[in-house]
Amino acid sequence: MDKVNCFLEALKRRRSRYALTNECPISDKALTALIAQAVKLTPSAFNSQGARVVLLLGEKHKLFWQLTKDALKKIVPPEKFAPTQEKIASFAAAYGTVLFFEDWTTVADLQQKFPTYKDNFPLWAYQSNGMLELVVWTGLAQAGIGASLQHYNPLVDEAAAQAFHIPKTWKLLAQMPFGAAVAEPEDKPFLPVEARLRVEK
Repeated sequence: MDKVNCFLEALKRRRSRYALTNECPISDKALTALIAQAVKLTPSAFNSQGARVVLLLGEKHKLFWQLTKDALKKIVPPEKFAPTQEKIASFAAAYGTVLFFEDWTTVADLQQKFPTYKDNFPLWAYQSNGMLELVVWTGLAQAGIGASLQHYNPLVDEAAAQAFHIPKTWKLLAQMPFGAAVAEPEDKPFLPVEARLRVEK
């Protein structure tokens, strides 16, 4: 298989996996190295490298989802909480969680240095973080690890910052629970690519 097709096959393998177990086919050392390379190699505007990642394993992983459940309990009516609790329990049952942040100091510094692009830097920061999420997600899939992308921020931001000693300038953008997937994802529909891609010559 050529390099282009290898890359596309890796992207195909990246799917949302919700039924996860507390197992991982690679060691914590290999897992950390994979995520470290993703952080290092993902591009950013002006090579600003403002993305930050916290890898939660073991009890710290479980703690994050307990904090999330506690936060949700404050806003979800008791009679409607059972499905929410079940969903959070499925994330807690996974092996670990990747927390994705952006250091807003980096954004502010760029805005000061390059005022012409001031309004663009927050957008570019989000774009770079999104690329990082995809790179990590695809890398996990290549390693045989299932994952999904969640967004319980800003609901859990304050509690997570206290629990994991997160700097105040780090803005939580997404959470990725991961582990061994217990089922293959269903086929998903795609719009005709012709409706989304134009070629002009």
